[in-house]
Amino acid sequence: MRIETISYLKQNAAKLDLEEPITITQSGKPVYRIESEHQAQRKDEAIALLKLMNIAERDIRSGNTMSPAKR
Repeated sequence: MRIETISYLKQNAAKLDLEEPITITQSGKPVYRIESEHQAQRKDEAIALLKLMNIAERDIRSGNTMSPAKR
């Protein structure tokens, strides 16, 4: 992950390469994170999948499952 300053962002915003996320700092502290729309969508999909897997695991532990005959 790249780390850049706000000054760098102001000077180069139009030509940023977003192949990897960029953390923007102000006074040496991270204040923003910039990523491509594609990366954001992939991250959102991964989070949704993890949530579904968590629900499925909870159902299995609690016995809330269906046998093949009930489908």
